[in-house]
Amino acid sequence: MNWLIVMVGAAVGAPLRYLTDRAVQARHDSVFPWGTFVVNAAASLVLGALTGAVLDGAASSRLNLLLGTGLCGALSTYSTFSYETLRLAERGWKFLAAANVAASVLIGLGGVTLGHQVAGQLFA
Repeated sequence: MNWLIVMVGAAVGAPLRYLTDRAVQARHDSVFPWGTFVVNAAASLVLGALTGAVLDGAASSRLNLLLGTGLCGALSTYSTFSYETLRLAERGWKFLAAANVAASVLIGLGGVTLGHQVAGQLFA
């Protein structure tokens, strides 16, 4: 039954990732992959908050499977992040490639930490 819960979350997360990426990319003319950056930041924030809620007993393990493993797993896309970073470097945008790596790692860790702290304040 757990696999079905994960699948339902992923069925929402994957199209949400695509639509968010397209909406963000359509709003600027930069070569920087802002769409992927935004979805990875959002997924990190949600995953941090959800993990904090589960650890504090405010959310169930099934909700964690639905939103954490399913939704956030499909919403985030670190494979696309690595592909886009490689494409930036291959096209001569080495500074943007390095900035993408540094900013994505920082925003991912920051999002998880912030989400966990907010959940801790709300549910502890």
